[in-house]
Amino acid sequence: MGRVSDSPYGDLDRPPLHEAALRRALVRDGGLWRDVRVVPETGSTNADLAARAADGAPEGTVLVTELQTAGRGRLGRVWTAPARSGLTFSMLLRPRVPVPMLGWAPLLTGVAVATAVRRMTAWSETGERFLGGAGDGDVAVDVRLKWPNDLLAGDRKLAGILVEKAADGLVVGVGLNVGLREDELPVKTATSLAIEGAPLSDRAPLLRAILREFATWYREWTALDGDPETSGLRTAYKDLCATLGREVRVELPGDERFSGTARDVDGAGRLIVAGPGGDSAISAGDVVHVR
Repeated sequence: MGRVSDSPYGDLDRPPLHEAALRRALVRDGGLWRDVRVVPETGSTNADLAARAADGAPEGTVLVTELQTAGRGRLGRVWTAPARSGLTFSMLLRPRVPVPMLGWAPLLTGVAVATAVRRMTAWSETGERFLGGAGDGDVAVDVRLKWPNDLLAGDRKLAGILVEKAADGLVVGVGLNVGLREDELPVKTATSLAIEGAPLSDRAPLLRAILREFATWYREWTALDGDPETSGLRTAYKDLCATLGREVRVELPGDERFSGTARDVDGAGRLIVAGPGGDSAISAGDVVHVR
């Protein structure tokens, strides 16, 4: 992992993000996004934004970094990547929904990111690639969701999502591999949009698309008191979920584990696994797809 060079144009395949342009495109009166900040380097955007939340930062604050040096995922796993090779950002939210519905926040994020990535990596059947024009008959990177909140391309991880409580709200962190090359992958079970053949060197249009898609889902979900059914969120998640129908191994806190078939995601966002003793509803734990 390298530090950000003095010149952000040191790697022409990885142009920098421009804070002012992102603000102009995303911050609107009455919209969800209130502020967008881009920093060249930080330990963790989630930790930084949690500190800002404690200081009273408004909902809709977004923090993006070109290089994250202390990033982590679920279960404390460490993730590192070269500067400007991905989209690493966090969003501050204060959803006014019943507490039991807050478990849908990471799943909603997964739906929004996957939908935006699929649309922005589309190309026509004739092979003419383009951004943001997915239509009938077009092909995109086949991004799927692994319960609860990983994005996959095939069986390889494309992105991770980490939701944490912060002051009176939530901080939602996203780490999406965009321009990572094979020899830069920290683990061979990962992938990137570049490796999957997506024509994305400029990350700005992708970030704008993700944040707009997220805002659309979030507004609908919160307006309907977090109901995943009437908002369409549960259906959208299940349609994108690669875990459903798979044989899985569930590793629970306390070294407990069992295997079964993932058959549903219930109204609380829990994974329903049919095992030897019947159905189990999983709200926390590590789910491994069994090949």
